[in-house]
Amino acid sequence: MRITSKMIVLVMVMIATLMLGSAALADTVVLKNGSKLVGTIVSSDGKDLTVKTDYAGDIKVQWSAVQELVSDEPIYVVTKDKKTVSGSVTTEGSNLIVHTASAGTVSVALADVTTVRSGAEQQAYEKSLHPGIIEGWAGGLNVGFALARGNSETTNLNTAFTADRKTLHDEITLYASSLYSKNSAAGGGVTANAILGGAKYDRNLTERLFAFASADYTHDQLQDLDLRSIYSAGLGWHVINTPTTTFDALAGVNYTRETYGAGLTTAGAVTGVNRNLPGITLGENLTHKFGSASLASEQFYFYPDLADLNQYRFALDAGWVTKINNWLGWQMSISDRYVTNPPILGTKSNDLIFSTGLNVSFSH
Repeated sequence: MRITSKMIVLVMVMIATLMLGSAALADTVVLKNGSKLVGTIVSSDGKDLTVKTDYAGDIKVQWSAVQELVSDEPIYVVTKDKKTVSGSVTTEGSNLIVHTASAGTVSVALADVTTVRSGAEQQAYEKSLHPGIIEGWAGGLNVGFALARGNSETTNLNTAFTADRKTLHDEITLYASSLYSKNSAAGGGVTANAILGGAKYDRNLTERLFAFASADYTHDQLQDLDLRSIYSAGLGWHVINTPTTTFDALAGVNYTRETYGAGLTTAGAVTGVNRNLPGITLGENLTHKFGSASLASEQFYFYPDLADLNQYRFALDAGWVTKINNWLGWQMSISDRYVTNPPILGTKSNDLIFSTGLNVSFSH
């Protein structure tokens, strides 16, 4: 095939056209100090603006430092009065000019912009408003196992599991932990067998106020506790709600049902004990991020009996996770359950489970 000068010129024209087309599709941000960023406007929360560039990846700049903004592709602009306008954008003085498809040009003061989203970010945001029940979950599973044979005959297994689904309107939390330990040597036996778990649902009524319903379950073989079920409902308050720290306080009422196996009580030997107890629920939940790799969480619930305030129960769950990579991390968790008056004589009031090991995290 013979390459002619016309063909070379045609190829050069095509390359130039593609380069000009790519440049035309790029967004431009000019800062007050004269610096210019060329790329794709991703988002802004009113404090920082994120621009995706080919030469430096995502770059964040302060929104207050922006002097000019030009986008050829439509972006979504949200104002302080919660109005959303969409279109290509230019600037005129201290105003953002949005060239909409249906309402012509709309002028918005840069100081009144609270959110900026690209088309992809807006699609993700709209999807987050009404996620499916299987979407938006995040959590992790921790498993620890130890086995000794020879002079020692022991088996130990501990697990911890958490899952959380948080939307703009509600939150679902699931949690569980267990400990099993056995000494197979002469005179040994099961030295620990406890399973703890629960679920909680929060529904926001206002920005701060929320309603909640929860269920907490405990099984403890050595306490002769077949099952303790605590069902609570009430109201809570988002005391702190920031990207790094959340703190909720809550109060309500609960119904507790306890089923114990055969044992010796103050009334003598029994085949089983069932107790139904109305009570009060007081609690708090705390989470805090340490940098980008570590997360600490803690929740505490206090359950005094309405029939006798000297009798109470409490449940404490706390954990720490440090990421090693996107899916693997190191986790520590503590679960504690306490009851003032276990009915089976010779059993202790408090049971504590500590678990540590590798954590496999997931998100959907």
